[in-house]
Amino acid sequence: MFPLSREAVRRGSHNTISHKMTVELRNIAIIAHVDHGKTTLIDSIMKQTGMFRDNQQVDERLMDSGDLEKERGITILAKPTSIMWKDVRINIIDTPGHADFGGEVERVLQMADGVILLTDAAEGPMPQTKFVLGKALALGLKPIVIINKIDRPDGRPTEVVDEVFDLFVALDANDKQLDFPILYAAGRDGWCVKELEDERVNLHPLLDVVLEHVEQPQVEHDKPFAMLATLLDSDPYLGRCLIGRVAQGSAKVNDSVKAINLEGKSIETGRLTKLLTFKGTERVIVDEVQAGDIICIAGLTKTSVADTICDPSVNEPLFSTPIDPPTMSVTITVNDSPFGGREGKKVTSTAIRERLLAEAETNVAITFAENDQKDAFEIGGRGELQIGVLIETMRREGFELIVSRPRVLYKKDDKGNRLEPIEEVIIDVDEEYVSAVVDGMNQRKGSMLDMRAAGAGKTRIIFHAPSRGLIGYQNRFLTETRGTGVMNRLFHSYDAYKGDVSGRKSGALISTDTGTAVAYAIFNLQDRGTMFISHQTPVYQGMIVGEHTRDNDLEINVLKGKQLTNVRASGTDEAVKLVTPRVMSLEQMMAYINEDELLEVTPQSLRLRKKYLDPVERKRHRKSI
Repeated sequence: MFPLSREAVRRGSHNTISHKMTVELRNIAIIAHVDHGKTTLIDSIMKQTGMFRDNQQVDERLMDSGDLEKERGITILAKPTSIMWKDVRINIIDTPGHADFGGEVERVLQMADGVILLTDAAEGPMPQTKFVLGKALALGLKPIVIINKIDRPDGRPTEVVDEVFDLFVALDANDKQLDFPILYAAGRDGWCVKELEDERVNLHPLLDVVLEHVEQPQVEHDKPFAMLATLLDSDPYLGRCLIGRVAQGSAKVNDSVKAINLEGKSIETGRLTKLLTFKGTERVIVDEVQAGDIICIAGLTKTSVADTICDPSVNEPLFSTPIDPPTMSVTITVNDSPFGGREGKKVTSTAIRERLLAEAETNVAITFAENDQKDAFEIGGRGELQIGVLIETMRREGFELIVSRPRVLYKKDDKGNRLEPIEEVIIDVDEEYVSAVVDGMNQRKGSMLDMRAAGAGKTRIIFHAPSRGLIGYQNRFLTETRGTGVMNRLFHSYDAYKGDVSGRKSGALISTDTGTAVAYAIFNLQDRGTMFISHQTPVYQGMIVGEHTRDNDLEINVLKGKQLTNVRASGTDEAVKLVTPRVMSLEQMMAYINEDELLEVTPQSLRLRKKYLDPVERKRHRKSI
C-alpha cells in the first residue's frame, strides 16, 4: 500500500483537509484476467487527470508498489486510488488478475458500485475473467466493458465482444447488467474510443462513461456511523490501518467507535486517531468522512478483515460475502537441515508461527492450523503461486523454512464419498503440439470439454482436470510446447475422486556426503542425469543434487576430486566441461518434489532434500510403507 509521509503524520489534525459531501462520488473496481492491462490503464488515467506535475518522474505500474509485484509484473494486493474528473471524485480499486489471489477481489468488490471489465482484444474472456465477473454480477454491480490492447496485430475485437456477451448470459446477468456500454482502448498508449472508427486521442470517453453509467453510492447519511473492514494494511508511522467503505453515517477524528464481528460480538472499543482518504498514489489526512467514502482508519489494534467498525449505538454487523475456501495446503516446519541457521535471522518455531498467524489475519484466503508434529504448521491457499508468494516474502524477511509438497484439500459428500477440487484449464497452443498436450492432460485425469481454432495458427482446448494432477505440470507443458503454449487455470468445483495420478517419473540424485561439490566429480556423473548444482556448491548428506535418468533414486558422491600423484598417466588429461545446471524457481521446486522430499528455503538458498537424510532411515521408512 501507499505509506503516509512522515511530514503528513507530524502535521496531524492541524493541517487536515475538510472533506465534505458536496463532492459527488463514484466507486468503481477494475477487474480482468492476469496481464490484460488493469494496472497500466490506471497509470494512464492518473496521468491524464492531473494527479502528477508535468515535470514529475513517474514509474510504470504505479499501483504495483511491492517488490514482488514489480519483479513478477503482476498485482498481488488490491489497492484503492482516487482521481477528480469534472468535479466528481472517482475512487478506483485495482485488483489482482491471477486466480490464486481471488480472495482479494472478492473482498474489494464490496466497496464498489460498478466495475470496469477489461478483456484482451486477442485472448478474449479467460478463466479469471469468468471468475471475477461472476462475483461482480452476484453483488448486483453494473459493468462497463473495455476491449483492451486493440492495437495488437492479432486482435479480433468483434468476436471478443460476442464472447463477452455470451459470458454474461452464461453467468445469469440481469437485463440492467446486460445493457453494458462497450469501449475500445489501448491502455499503454492512453486512449479509449466508443467506436473503432473514432479519433484515438485520450481516455476522456471512458471517464465520461463512468460518470454516466455508474451510480452514486446508495448510502444512508442520517444513520450512525458504520463501515466494513475490507483490507488490512500496516503503515510504518500509523501502525495497523483498516481500509473500507463507509456504509452509513459520518465520523470525525477522535470519535469513539467499537468493532463487532459477523456474529455481532464486540471485539474492541477505541477512538479514530487518524482518518485518511486516497488521492492518486497518496493518502490524505481528513477531519471528517461521510457515507460512500473509501477510507483508511488507524487506532484499532484487534479489529480485522470482515469486522464492522461502527458507532457504539450500532449492534448489527454489516453483511460480508463469504470467501471461497482454500483448495491446497503445504506444511511449513523449522529448518532442521545440517546448514540450518547459517543464513537466516528468524529460525525459531515461535517466530514462524507469529508470522503465519499475522498473514492469516490480513489475508482471508490463507488458512493457518497447527500440525500434530512438533513445530509444524499447515498453511492453506488457493494455489501454488499464492503459497509461493507468501514463502518468498518470508524468505526475504530473513526466515528459514522447510516446505512440504503442496497437496489438495479433500471434502466428503453426504454419503461419505471423497471429493477433490477440479479446475477449468484453458490452453492456447500451436496446432503441431495439440496431440502432446491432450495426451499429457489425459495422463492427469483431465477430461476435454472443447477444442476449437483460436486464430493465428493457435488452437484453444478446454479441460476439467483435478488440481493434484496439475501440480508440477507447468514445466512439462512448456517443454512439450517449446515455450509457445499458454495455460490458464481456475478452480471450478469439487467433484468425485478421479483415481490415482502418476507423479514424477524420474528419480533423484542424492548426495552421499557433506562438503563442497567439485567440478571433476560432477563431470563424471553428468551422464547419470540432470544436475541442479554447480562447482563449489555446498552440499550435505541426503540433499538432492540432480534428477536421475531412471525412475529410482541414486546416491552419488559429488565431493570426489581427482587423485593427484607424481606418476604421469599415459594419456592426456581430459578437459572438464560442465553442462549448465537446471535452475528452478521456488514455485517450480515446490511442485517438483515428491511426498518423501522437502524444500529448504533460506534467505540466500533454495535446496531440495530427502525427508530422511540418513540412507538407513530412508530404507527403513520405505519398508514400513
